[in-house]
Amino acid sequence: MRNFYLWRTHLFLAFFCALNVTLKAQTLAPLSVEKIMRDPKWMGVAPSNPYWSEDGTKIFFSWNPEKNTGDSLYVYELSTKQTRKVTPLERSLLPTASGDYNRAFTQKLFIKNGDIYWIDVKTGQTRQLTNTVDAESNVTFSADGSKAIFRRGQNLFSQHLLTGELIQLTNFLPGTKKADAAANEQDKWLKKDQLALFEVLKERADKKKEADKITKSNQPKRPKEIYTNDAILDNILLSPTAEFITYRSTKGGSGAKSTVVPSYVTESGYTENLPARTKVGASQNNSQLFIYNIKKDTVLEASTKDLTGINVKPEYLKEYKADTAKKAAARKVQFINVRWSEDGKYVVAMMRSQDNKDRWIASLNPETAKFKVLDHLRDEAWVGGPGSFWLEWIDNETIIFHSEATGYSHLYSVNVRTGERKTLTSGKFEVQQAQLSKDKKTIYFQSNEVHPGEQHFYKMAVTGGERTKLTGMVGANDATLSPDESKLLIRYSSATKPWELYLQEAQPSATATQLTKSLSPEFSSYQWREPQIVTVKASDGVDIYARLYVPKKKNGAAVVFVHGAGYLQNAHKWWSQYFREYMFHNLLVDLGYTVLDMDYRASSGYGRDVRTGIYRFMGGKDLDDNVDGAKFLVEKHGIDAKRIGIYGGSYGGFITLMAMFTKPGVFKAGAALRPVTDWAAYNHPYTANILNEPATDSLAYRRSSPIYHAAGLKDHLLICHGMVDVNVHIQDSYRLVQRLIELKKDNWEMASYPMEDHGFVEPTSWMDEYKRILKLFQEKLKK
Repeated sequence: MRNFYLWRTHLFLAFFCALNVTLKAQTLAPLSVEKIMRDPKWMGVAPSNPYWSEDGTKIFFSWNPEKNTGDSLYVYELSTKQTRKVTPLERSLLPTASGDYNRAFTQKLFIKNGDIYWIDVKTGQTRQLTNTVDAESNVTFSADGSKAIFRRGQNLFSQHLLTGELIQLTNFLPGTKKADAAANEQDKWLKKDQLALFEVLKERADKKKEADKITKSNQPKRPKEIYTNDAILDNILLSPTAEFITYRSTKGGSGAKSTVVPSYVTESGYTENLPARTKVGASQNNSQLFIYNIKKDTVLEASTKDLTGINVKPEYLKEYKADTAKKAAARKVQFINVRWSEDGKYVVAMMRSQDNKDRWIASLNPETAKFKVLDHLRDEAWVGGPGSFWLEWIDNETIIFHSEATGYSHLYSVNVRTGERKTLTSGKFEVQQAQLSKDKKTIYFQSNEVHPGEQHFYKMAVTGGERTKLTGMVGANDATLSPDESKLLIRYSSATKPWELYLQEAQPSATATQLTKSLSPEFSSYQWREPQIVTVKASDGVDIYARLYVPKKKNGAAVVFVHGAGYLQNAHKWWSQYFREYMFHNLLVDLGYTVLDMDYRASSGYGRDVRTGIYRFMGGKDLDDNVDGAKFLVEKHGIDAKRIGIYGGSYGGFITLMAMFTKPGVFKAGAALRPVTDWAAYNHPYTANILNEPATDSLAYRRSSPIYHAAGLKDHLLICHGMVDVNVHIQDSYRLVQRLIELKKDNWEMASYPMEDHGFVEPTSWMDEYKRILKLFQEKLKK
């Protein structure tokens, strides 16, 4: 018996020790760089890509609660309220989430594995319509719902859903048409003389001509041969009346030189060059819009010469003493969007000037290829903002679109026939994305009306008026309507918890029920801090929103984090895409640092003036805001002005460099991660918006590029960059390093990462980078 008690005691002790080890393994505190920067699956994997089944009885989403190598497809069934993994067989039979519905929303066409499928929405009955080597794409219903209109290769086809009849609607051919060899005058005379001399030759020629005429009359009508001139064709649309086909033709810029990025650590053992982008100012694509009149068998190019303001030169050219009085040539235009009304009576196009200053919405007369402008938005900085290039038809005469005409992105409608325009929403907030109900009587949209740092889902009549807020959880509510529009599938997160799925009735004040629980016990064991959302008064009087992390026991030092991407928001109430940085900030606070994370000028969510606040001067107001943030920390939170650090990646790395070079003494230490050092070396779509082009606005590039200000470095700088970064090339950092060497600076260091692109992937790289950042701050900011 004594042995039994000893055995039981030993068993209890072993169990207790094992339990203690397990509990310790699930306890995250104290935080460390090694713990934070592990493979993110340690936190738990949030669900993503949620969508409804066609009948609205199930919800599908990608998820990985088992922390496997990749995500799996899961399904939540509303009838049983159960979640399960979708089997491979079941998954192979599912329709894709995207596709096109008929007008009654009873049928759907979709592409899967390059083939076309049809599904009856109510019964789920599915048919495969094609099985071809050539992939089909861009499938839609014909106006009467009887045919599938789709693209195969460069051409448009029609297939009858009942009979299977396949008709080719276009005959686009590569290259240019070769002209027939023209006979010279001598040859023409000789042929005429031969036919006059010999009756047999004339009879045979007449018979051949008659036979050719009969053969031609017996042939079915084929679409016109249209040569592409080596351009890429897209947005090929058949009008609902089947009378016209509109299409966009895009030709690449001539002589545009692409860069290469060398990769040194490769499977082959040889250095391999990765293809990369061109630089800003390189020759751009040329876009044209054409109308193929099927009945007349003619093709016309849509003319932009009469667009309002098409000849107006941008204001910045006056700084270069250009002859602005001289009438400018019509500027090039990029065609963004083309939409036919359901009855085919009207077609509208959305266009943007290639210099980014203008956006037009215009109706197009398909018979004459001429435009009538319905809405013109000009911005001497650049046209942009949420929803800028979205438009839809409300009815056969009215379209809905976004505009920043008031300084904030709002919804407007315009009647194509009368030109009557109506404001649907207004106020100092942004409508960020919108959609129409199936009956087109209601607009559903997401906005930040409650607070710049919250996103909620609303509904409103298409005529405007009262807005009804449907979501209530504080944070971000990314909502998807059920097929019958009675429920909301919400992807939601708060400032301290990553994204989860919720289900709610599409009614105000309805309760949202959580469907997924993804967080690991280890992640949940730590009391993550909810940052304070504060406003910092900038030197020019503007309120700048920021996240503030304040420790219980301050060490007198502070760190300012600068988010990347330029046009991005981080001082909000939902889970940050900078989740590693968020956890690192918690670690810094544990060590006694105060942390400030600012939505500086050019951040999203705050309207046009903030969005364009950096026009022609990156490192101007955006840097001033961060400097004002440092003053705020000193004046309001007792921080030692000589013990403030700054860091950030990409655009944040750029701001860090500009701070260290042009505002010496404000920040004692800075870590610039994958930074842009010379904007003339960055890409065209982003940079040309803000700084125009180097050849025409060299002043903007010179004052905005850190490499020209490197002589101002006084304090301590760390540079980190991935060597296979195809976004901001490591050449940027190497050029800066050479400049620092030539300037005989010795208070900097650089770490390069041979296998990392712009966004790091390997946990060991993240660990190494952030250990260096922490070491920099610990050594330079501590007393």
